[in-house]
Amino acid sequence: PIKAGTFGLCITNFGYSQYSENKYSLSFAKAFGDKFSAGIAMDYLSTKIAEGYGSQGVLAAEAGMIARPLKGLSIGVHVFNPTRAKLTEYNNERLPTIVRLGADYNFSDKVILAVETQKDIAKKAQFKAGLEYKSVKEFYLRIGISTDPTLSSFGFGINLKNFKMDIAATYHQTLGISPQL
Repeated sequence: PIKAGTFGLCITNFGYSQYSENKYSLSFAKAFGDKFSAGIAMDYLSTKIAEGYGSQGVLAAEAGMIARPLKGLSIGVHVFNPTRAKLTEYNNERLPTIVRLGADYNFSDKVILAVETQKDIAKKAQFKAGLEYKSVKEFYLRIGISTDPTLSSFGFGINLKNFKMDIAATYHQTLGISPQL
């Protein structure tokens, strides 16, 4: 945090020696009072494929805003790669441009409903919804669904003073169960 807002740095890596994806991102966000916040990020994304395919990197941008118009209600929008950054000349391959619109509502201190629609401009829209129930202060139960592909999920979370853990499983009709910790 600084006086004008907050800077962030994100470094992620996925893969192994034969295939890997990396993301390096620098972001800045600012709150405009209690009801509105916005942020932007510049990303460098790289992919490496072994056995002669090589690696490719590209710059992309993303931006988001969140508004809290009513007590307990948050509405947000996020756009990834609005400039349609080009990966390669071959087939005019580009990073996807993805727009997300979501909201969550806190019915009480115990129940939160979250919904989101996500649209890759080259694909059908995807809808997601989740419900979280806090049975006691330290324990959460969660369920969720999404479309295209159709997924269902279930999980729980434990939140102790200096320890947090979330365990979940997602079910896909073809791929089966994917556990997460």
